[in-house]
Amino acid sequence: MTQPLTALAEPRPATPADRAGPGPRSLAAFNAEAEFLAPGTQSVALFSRLCIDRGEGVMLYDLDGRRYIDLLAGVGVAALGYAHPKYVAAVQRQVARVHVGSFTSEHRAALVKLIADITPGDLNRTQLYSSGAEAVESAFRLAKSYTGKTEFIGFWGGFHGKTSGVLPLLGSSFKHHLGPLMPGTYSTPYASCERCAFDKTFPSCSWHCVEFLRKKIEVETTNDVAAIIVEPIQGTAGNVIPPPGYLRVLRELADKIGAVLIADEMLTGFGRTGKMFAIEHDGVLPDIMTIGKGFGAGFPMTGVIAREQVAAAKPWANPSGSSSSYGGNPLAAAAARASIETIIEEGLVENSRVVGARMLAEMKTWQREIPIVGEVRGRGLMIGMDLVVPGTNKLIGKDQARWIFDTLLSRGVLAMIYNPEVRINPPLVIREEEALEALAIMKGVLGEAAERVGA
Repeated sequence: MTQPLTALAEPRPATPADRAGPGPRSLAAFNAEAEFLAPGTQSVALFSRLCIDRGEGVMLYDLDGRRYIDLLAGVGVAALGYAHPKYVAAVQRQVARVHVGSFTSEHRAALVKLIADITPGDLNRTQLYSSGAEAVESAFRLAKSYTGKTEFIGFWGGFHGKTSGVLPLLGSSFKHHLGPLMPGTYSTPYASCERCAFDKTFPSCSWHCVEFLRKKIEVETTNDVAAIIVEPIQGTAGNVIPPPGYLRVLRELADKIGAVLIADEMLTGFGRTGKMFAIEHDGVLPDIMTIGKGFGAGFPMTGVIAREQVAAAKPWANPSGSSSSYGGNPLAAAAARASIETIIEEGLVENSRVVGARMLAEMKTWQREIPIVGEVRGRGLMIGMDLVVPGTNKLIGKDQARWIFDTLLSRGVLAMIYNPEVRINPPLVIREEEALEALAIMKGVLGEAAERVGA
């Protein structure tokens, strides 16, 4: 049994006002901001038009006091939900003392030791950053330093940020019209078995996608691959889970070609999948791991964790060779330390496993009951669902998914369901009753959407 989740307020009955969409004050603030804010902000913010005033546990409240059950958590960032007392106290105390600087601090010294204690194997050297793409680009520089090689392999559907160094490995339309891209980068199909790029079936395919990658390296690269970078579960693609053993096969391939294996655990790390790190599901030890999102529980904090012999490689290991102006500053270190300690003390990895399994079991029943619900998949509190044209595996249109998002929002549930490849990533502190309340609302809306699609 998990320990008490002290961050959560006592649940209260929902009133009709709670179930409305964004109110007039929220909309007014959104419109005022839009006069000067550059376009291109996150879709969920643009579509919801919410101005959030405060949060408590897994609940968010807009300026009009309207309540939303949060199944988004800032795209997996708010691991502790909102206003967790330990987290708030740690950040408040530190900002009143010293908040910036690259000198050793009490919290950073404790933090890097704590990371070494909880990471698998000999992943024990950490460098800290402030954005996911910054950490991944640093991991690429480290891979080059260690191997002396220059090329990189990524996967269709992958997402590692939008800066120029990682943009070529962004496996979606985000990079369209932004070329030319950095040379020496190659993308290959991920083991997304529900929609296999080769129309194969696992396990009779005998890892066809990996064999294809072997051939791709042979005929397309200059045989100078520094790293294979992979998400243990692909987040942006719809929380796609590869079959068991996939990471082990990639580990073997990386060893064979003399490349390092980088596990991008930005989304999956720190309990999100029901284990501290998603690589533990496959028993794989990468050479480098990137972390973020739930790591800082809302504070911009990311990192690169490497095996000691890898981290010593120069020029990455030279003075200032891997540093960042904001990375690991005293305020960020205090936030990340409080986040990890709370995850451990309150048993949130186990809570993720237990509540996530309960949510997954409920959602899988929808595959039989709701015609537009296709594959439902998940590990811990990282759950994906495909919305399909009834009787097919063809995804419904984005306009139909957008109706579901808007209707859910009007009934007090905030979720990434504006695309047909749905992502459910609630805070790790979510209680079973809160999760089931949100799913009951979602089930009703999906049933209505199925009738609309049928009509």
